[in-house]
Amino acid sequence: MDERLAIRVRLFREGGQVRPEVVEFVVAELAALDAEGAPVTDESAGLLTSHLMFALTRLVDGEPITEYSTDAQVAAELADHPEALWRARAVAARARERLGATLPESEVNFLGLHLAVLARHGTH
Repeated sequence: MDERLAIRVRLFREGGQVRPEVVEFVVAELAALDAEGAPVTDESAGLLTSHLMFALTRLVDGEPITEYSTDAQVAAELADHPEALWRARAVAARARERLGATLPESEVNFLGLHLAVLARHGTH
């Protein structure tokens, strides 16, 4: 994790808008990606980090997450990135197990897009 992403995480941790257990979950997921050799930087994973922090906090707090009208387009984009979608489903399963937060399919798809971007950064 680069310094800018570490600052982003620290702001979430200290800001009070995100539950501490969610911050720890996301940090663990980023660390796992980093250990696999993914380029976990603010440029490559900043949006992933923010999106996951807020979505999981909303779910843990019992707030609904709206399904998006772009679901079909996102799913079509992910057809070229099956590994990213597989990884997104694995993250969603761990979130359900550890936090009791069930990500709706649209959120899993958006997570897949973020993971596809991260993978693309790793090939450059």
